[in-house]
Amino acid sequence: MTTSADDTRPDLSVSVLDGIALLEMRRPPANHFDERLIGGIVDAALALDDDPACRVIVLASQGRHFCAGADFGDGGGFDQDRVAVSERLYRRAARLFDVRTPIIAAVQGAAVGGGLGLACAADFRVAEPSSRFAANFALLGFHQGFGLSVTLPDLLGRRVAADLLLTGRRVGGEEAVHIGLADRLAEPGRVRETALAWAREIAAAAPLAVRSIRATLRADLPGRVRRALERELAEQARLWRTADSAEGIAASLERRVPVFIGE
Repeated sequence: MTTSADDTRPDLSVSVLDGIALLEMRRPPANHFDERLIGGIVDAALALDDDPACRVIVLASQGRHFCAGADFGDGGGFDQDRVAVSERLYRRAARLFDVRTPIIAAVQGAAVGGGLGLACAADFRVAEPSSRFAANFALLGFHQGFGLSVTLPDLLGRRVAADLLLTGRRVGGEEAVHIGLADRLAEPGRVRETALAWAREIAAAAPLAVRSIRATLRADLPGRVRRALERELAEQARLWRTADSAEGIAASLERRVPVFIGE
């Protein structure tokens, strides 16, 4: 067993046992991310590519929710220079698509906004009935990021992806499995156990073959994500200057229905 628990990184831990790396976010209850946490996840996953003891990564989190995306309440840096912070964060996050090891995301509670993007960067997602997935960007008044312009249509098809992106509606665990957003439905409270059991199946296969097959199936996914990211970032920068974006973010923080005026 290999274990990494850096006292300087209390919000992220990595442990490896029997070919499976558990990469755990530790910012409960919502596990909001910022550039530091995303960078830590990416760096840890890339390092695991070179660890012969690791054959599969399970991306998990402590607390009630998998990841509620960026926190616009206390800023997470977004209250300073939102455009610059977002660009640094998403360009760093794009490196997650360069990871050569299969990744399974164990999604309990919410995977919302950028948290959904993080979940969709994994190869597979395990949900439970109470899981909630939402690409809520249009309800916040700005464009999606984290490569969701590529990953959602790849997973769901263009029509269903457009439905989720244009409405921002929540999708429960059962519907997520039905439409292909999640791959397996766990019993309540057993998301992580189900993801680890699946990881053991993959870890039992020939590791060189697994990586080779995965690389063929993914083809130019990292390049496609990076090309889409350029438009995502440009559109976010433009829309963040609008009154609708200010209203959407304020309404979310105040837990009320936004009123958009198209300006």
